[in-house]
Amino acid sequence: MKYVPSLDKNFTPLILKLHDFQKKVKTEASKQQIVICIERNDGYNHIYKINTFKDHSGHDEENYGILERIIKTLLWLVGGFKIYIAGSKAIYERIFADYQPGGRREFDADFLAKAYENPFSVHFVKLNSIPASKPQSIIFDANVNGCRIGFDAGGSDRKVSAVIDGEAVYSEEVAWLPKLNSDPQYHYDGILDSMKRAASYMPRVDAIGVSSAGIYVDNRIMAASLFLKVPKAEFDLHVKNMYIDIAKNKFGDVPLVVANDGDVSALAGAIELKDNQILGLAMGTSEAAGYVDENGNLKGWLSELAFVPVDFNPNSLVDEWSGDYGCGVKYFSQDSVIKLAKAGGIVFDESLSLAQKLKFVQKLNDEGNPVANEIFENIGIYLGYAIAYYAEFYQIKHVLLLGRVVSGKGGDSILRVAKTVLHDEFPELKSIQLSMPDEMSRRIGQSYAAACLPIIK
Repeated sequence: MKYVPSLDKNFTPLILKLHDFQKKVKTEASKQQIVICIERNDGYNHIYKINTFKDHSGHDEENYGILERIIKTLLWLVGGFKIYIAGSKAIYERIFADYQPGGRREFDADFLAKAYENPFSVHFVKLNSIPASKPQSIIFDANVNGCRIGFDAGGSDRKVSAVIDGEAVYSEEVAWLPKLNSDPQYHYDGILDSMKRAASYMPRVDAIGVSSAGIYVDNRIMAASLFLKVPKAEFDLHVKNMYIDIAKNKFGDVPLVVANDGDVSALAGAIELKDNQILGLAMGTSEAAGYVDENGNLKGWLSELAFVPVDFNPNSLVDEWSGDYGCGVKYFSQDSVIKLAKAGGIVFDESLSLAQKLKFVQKLNDEGNPVANEIFENIGIYLGYAIAYYAEFYQIKHVLLLGRVVSGKGGDSILRVAKTVLHDEFPELKSIQLSMPDEMSRRIGQSYAAACLPIIK
């Protein structure tokens, strides 16, 4: 490991542990292949294969240590409620126990079961019984024909565009407070108001595309921070089908596609860069992500990288929500800035909010404080190693960095150091380009890109 974060010297990149494990297994005369299949809605799935040491050969803990982290990664990266494991009964038994009530990964099992409205389960099968590959591909209309509404539901403002044959004839941002409102009618009225404004600038509405933070299955809202205050009964009754209801009741039977805002950010980047294989990473309150694949399409994956582990150090900071260690949210969000600031001796007024603490560190950095700059350089080290890990699962040409953590001088430091670490430590990944889109592209591009999601037949 060439690069060690000065304020977090126990950082142990998961990618290096994985590579070390694979090198050791490769030298073994006797090994086994483990195949993992993660299944989600409509039978869509993702299959991952890895060689490990033979069961009961003195390496069971090493096998489990790596496989447990990979399965956790796949669940939050691809999404799903059913795990198939072939090739190792020992690994299956440990993973099965982890995802039971009271197990180490009870949170993950419970959350994903609710998101996909299916019981969470883990199955041991023979290698020839692993389900056939069934990938999803969400094709967007690059021609952007017809009259379209593109809507982007942000946490502090909502953006909408009216797009006629590829040209945005109207765009608007309106401030709102969805995370503070418990009445779903507030959200319904705000979304409808923006869409009606856009519709008034077009002779008709042919399609609606929506970008929104959260988890979406078949255009239904399964989990979203925008509705944080809405009681569960009200959520189930009035929120889950909100975008479907608005589209159908107010605009007729027009094509509708609702996608995670991370995916739409990556799609906006693909439109701007005129390329594909783009991973968008937004660092703010949490870590959000999205991906446009080698065919220029979305894959229907969760890409909830906030819950994906990047640090193998079991004593690293624990995510309060999932109860797990080493996950992206503590490395690529305002939490990371605050964690490293405290390690560097920066003292905060504890009455400040997390966002205000981030701004405080950014102000110190603007003023030339060396510890503040060190914080962002450390995050750059985290990021360089994390991108190499993400590249094990995504085919990446471009990484777009977004979010308030990468604004200002700190973002420049993160970008510079991450490039250095990635390209120096992993020369095979030198083709991956890192960049930050300009503010206007981020603000207007999101709702425009959402308008590209539906296909008009």
